[in-house]
Amino acid sequence: MKKIVLIFTLLITTIVFAQNKNAKASIEVDGVCGMCKERIEKAAIRTKGVKSAVWNVDTHELKLIYDERKTDLKTISTSVASVGHDTKEIKATEEQYNSVHPCCRYRDEDVKKDHEPKKETKE
Repeated sequence: MKKIVLIFTLLITTIVFAQNKNAKASIEVDGVCGMCKERIEKAAIRTKGVKSAVWNVDTHELKLIYDERKTDLKTISTSVASVGHDTKEIKATEEQYNSVHPCCRYRDEDVKKDHEPKKETKE
């Protein structure tokens, strides 16, 4: 009986300590500009357990450092979607999406084109 209790205790201890307090991950988040960047990063960082959130406008990659004991990627994705930005896992509702500034409407092809880098022409 003591062996069973010891094995069970070791198993539980291993599971508890397997979670990383400085986990690193990245998720793809839709957006088009600096205002999107600010909104996305603020939503992520306000999620309990997130220590760092940096979104890249060009790659749409949100790099995260977070405490796995306090949050997970789905929770972070939900927070980002709640301010109107789609992730691969969670899509913002129409109401959430419509709350973003008109220049940030990344689902609109004309808005995407307006935010593309201008190509210089050689004469």
